[in-house]
Amino acid sequence: MTASMTAFARRETHQPWGSLSWEIRSVNQRYLEPSFRLPDSLRELEPALRQQLRQSLSRGKLDLTLRFYPAQQDKSLQLDTELLDQVIEAADQIYARMPSAAPLDPLKLLQWPGVLQSQEADHETVKQVALQVFNEALDELQQHRLREGEALAKAITERLQQMVKHLKTAKTLLPEALQKWRENLLERAAKLQVDVDPARLEQEVVLLAQKQDIEEELDRLAVHIREVTRALKSKEPIGRRLDFLMQEMNREANTLGSKAISMDMTQVSVDLKVLIEQMREQVQNIE
Repeated sequence: MTASMTAFARRETHQPWGSLSWEIRSVNQRYLEPSFRLPDSLRELEPALRQQLRQSLSRGKLDLTLRFYPAQQDKSLQLDTELLDQVIEAADQIYARMPSAAPLDPLKLLQWPGVLQSQEADHETVKQVALQVFNEALDELQQHRLREGEALAKAITERLQQMVKHLKTAKTLLPEALQKWRENLLERAAKLQVDVDPARLEQEVVLLAQKQDIEEELDRLAVHIREVTRALKSKEPIGRRLDFLMQEMNREANTLGSKAISMDMTQVSVDLKVLIEQMREQVQNIE
């Protein structure tokens, strides 16, 4: 299915040890260009996140933000009394050798590593949950991109249908334009009181018809329309292919304009180029 590169997703989870939230914003870009904003404590996750992203997306500029809010811990102090007794015993041994030493400060004991216990969350648990929530946010982003892509495909298809109508119109205009050119030539010759050789006139009409033949351009445009329609049904990324096809269609429409010998044919060329430009703008957002 057609996928847009413009999307947004947000997922979060709340755990006893805190909360995690992911925000992913995606806009159009020629290549895959992710930018991660991670807490320092979870910076090591970035390689795994990038690998997961490459497996899911092929194009787009993405801003990916992870926020981690640790839970407020119980404010009561938790002491490792066994370790504290060992520290005090060691201090007593020092006092026995140095009776003149300053008295032991209880606050200094609290600063001893391990005496004051913390209730921090297990780091590996936080990492695993962060990866899980990231995958959920990525799935949500992809669903958003597919919904946007479906709308883009519908808009492009509508314009392709309008192009088909203009191509049919162009095929009927050329004979009429040649006949009008023939009549105008005869009218000018009559005003100038010049005798026109019928054989020479028909020869000029044939030469003009050959020079202004647009069948080839119309056929190529029809082929491009079919190819765009086929690409819109593909399950693979199609943005670059569609961008190329838009360039080719615009080139053929310009050629039609250069060969126009009537205002009606010129208008058809202009209408085609307007539709192609509208589609090209939509294509810029397709993955």
